[in-house]
Amino acid sequence: MGRDDSDTACGDADADVANEVCADPGRREALRVLATCAALGVSGCARESPDRDERRLRDIGGIDEIEVGRVLRPNSVAAVVAALRSGPGAVSIGGARCSMGGQIAADGSLHLDMRGLNRMVWLDPAQRRVRVQTGMSWRELQELIDPHGLAVSIMQSYSNFSIGGSLSVNCHGRYVGKGSLIHSLRALQLIDGDGQVHELSRERDPRLFHAAVGGYGGLGAITEAEFDLSLNHRIVRRAERVALDEYPAWFAERVLADPASVLHNADLLPPRFDAPVAVTWSHCAEPLTVDERLIARNGDYRRDRKLIWSASELPGGPWMRERYSVERLLREREVVWHNREASLDIASLEPSTRRYSTYLLQEYFVPVPAFAEFARALARLLRDFEVHALNVSIRHAPADRQSLLSWSPTEVFSFVLYHKQRSGARADAVAGQWTRRLIDLALDHGGRHYLPYRLHATREQFLRGYPAAPTFVALKRQIDPRGRFRNRMWDKYLPR
Repeated sequence: MGRDDSDTACGDADADVANEVCADPGRREALRVLATCAALGVSGCARESPDRDERRLRDIGGIDEIEVGRVLRPNSVAAVVAALRSGPGAVSIGGARCSMGGQIAADGSLHLDMRGLNRMVWLDPAQRRVRVQTGMSWRELQELIDPHGLAVSIMQSYSNFSIGGSLSVNCHGRYVGKGSLIHSLRALQLIDGDGQVHELSRERDPRLFHAAVGGYGGLGAITEAEFDLSLNHRIVRRAERVALDEYPAWFAERVLADPASVLHNADLLPPRFDAPVAVTWSHCAEPLTVDERLIARNGDYRRDRKLIWSASELPGGPWMRERYSVERLLREREVVWHNREASLDIASLEPSTRRYSTYLLQEYFVPVPAFAEFARALARLLRDFEVHALNVSIRHAPADRQSLLSWSPTEVFSFVLYHKQRSGARADAVAGQWTRRLIDLALDHGGRHYLPYRLHATREQFLRGYPAAPTFVALKRQIDPRGRFRNRMWDKYLPR
């Protein structure tokens, strides 16, 4: 491969200026740019996947297959910049691929598989702050901060998700009083469609900062992020049954008002979905009942999977769940490290195969005053449509008035529906019918549906739930005037 002046500059560049120097070749083919950087010794280039099978992408739900034009796996910001400066075509972004409706890719696009960007940029234990590359998973971050006695402040209940994907959906978990991920975020780095690097925060370009979080990759590639961290305390679990009508007041008095509360959720179980089993983890000084600091990787979850299958398929399933799961939860006291409970693995929920059926999530956010009325209407609809629901998990979130496409503009309870459906387009179409009914139900109660899941909502429902979408479109036209950043969700809901 020959060298021109820009190649020489790239080869001579130090790491501090690699982002810009590696981009000097301009509009070459992405593979040539990245291969040149690699050949000349610039760290952090990318690998391309020419295999067609590797270009057929599926998310965790296993329903959609999206064939992209190319897959690049950058492992540095420089490689992302080079790829984006190399050509004008459509770009899609993926990480752990845990969204379920095509949010990870667009047909024929250049797909950036961000999982190679998984390094820590810096850690300040005294200030409890960290900056990381966003292809890193939460579990990878936990392994780095646990020796310092630190824990992630806000994340999902399971640790397999990529940090960039979590930012793109503005995730939340069971963290009491903390809400969506943006509340622990200090700053982020965004690469636009021209390969320009934007350092964003609440003080520096706040409009773009607030739109990128929860922007589902529509504005650019988020490559680095800076977060506040928490201390890794011992926590103790308590579980109890609570009457449905009493739950909001009970939660406010017994959980939200208690400064020791760390994690909380409540489960509504089939067939009636009307008796919350509330689980709270609180700070404590009691001896550990489990010594390990993080759940071991690659665990054996055959028992968990068998229990889920039995509860969802056998005539005595509800009894088995009550006997072997709920009663044990109510009876046994457990004291663990915060990081252990936060390092749960989604493999424990995975079916042995998705060939015949798949497990999916939906989520609805409703204002606190509408809790009981929505819960009863949700249960009726699930029964009327014979939805194969395994459970509905209840979470709480304070108002998020920061992210542009906020799913909680007021204080809300969230209802996370975990359900099973047969594989294939026909079953998915049937699910779309009752899902749109559920979306209307949430909207009619002043709530919203969550966007990382199946794209069953109509465009009218999307705009009704997310009225700031036109503002997002206007900002996208400024930062991405050529409309490069695409995925199936934005292709459906935003004007082209």
